Amino acid sequence: MTIDEKDFKRLWTFIRENYGVNLEKKKVLVEGRLGSIVQESEHGNFHDYIEAALRDRTGEMVQFILTRLTTNYSYFMREETHYQFMSSRALPEWTSALREKDLRTWSAGCSTGEEAYTAAMVILEFLGSAAANWDTTVLSTDISNRVLEHAKEGIYTASALDRLPAQWRQKYFQHLDNERYKVTPLLAKQLAIGTHNLMEPTYTKRFRRKFHIIFCRNVMIYFTPETKEEIINKFYDVLENGGYLFIGLSETLSGLNHRFEQVSPAIYLKR
Repeated sequence: MTIDEKDFKRLWTFIRENYGVNLEKKKVLVEGRLGSIVQESEHGNFHDYIEAALRDRTGEMVQFILTRLTTNYSYFMREETHYQFMSSRALPEWTSALREKDLRTWSAGCSTGEEAYTAAMVILEFLGSAAANWDTTVLSTDISNRVLEHAKEGIYTASALDRLPAQWRQKYFQHLDNERYKVTPLLAKQLAIGTHNLMEPTYTKRFRRKFHIIFCRNVMIYFTPETKEEIINKFYDVLENGGYLFIGLSETLSGLNHRFEQVSPAIYLKR
């Protein structure tokens, strides 16, 4: 099923202006991932489907479209070098410096939760028995309620857990059946899950206290350079001095106007 150029432009313009995601050159992707859904819907064609989506005041249809077009396969311990850096450098620095024992981590664009849960496990393993004395809640946000519901449910396939150490799977997951695992209550309570649009004008009004670690990986690949620059600088504003920003290994801040110092591949420091 094909989409008319005018309808396509209406769709990508609306999404870019409201969510920062740039689909201008993704017409084939839109047709491929939405074609069968549109055809089987009550609308039956792209024109009526897009018209309904843009008129939907709940925003649910547009959120569904974004989820279909931008959500990629994820798994636990993805881009493992970041978690190794977290354990060897970021956590030792911050846990020794924080008198209030309040470690603030944000998984921005957390999708279905694998990244945030992995970060939570890394923190729990690092602190060991001392974890009970700390507030290490990982704020986990996304624009899509659908992926957040998945994260809240906390049920994952066995293949998604393949890279986790066996003892972590036993400690933090309940074995439901041959194909599915569910996070334990211990791990589930480490996440605070909620919606957040990275296109909000400022983050400082939303977050009362600054973060020590921010993950925003494989999210900004859909953004224009101008939007990336805007978001990166908003991350900078809500990081503590000495805080770390992790982006995807396939991403870079090169060529953008920002204030971060790169300390490792896809890892940036706020001096």
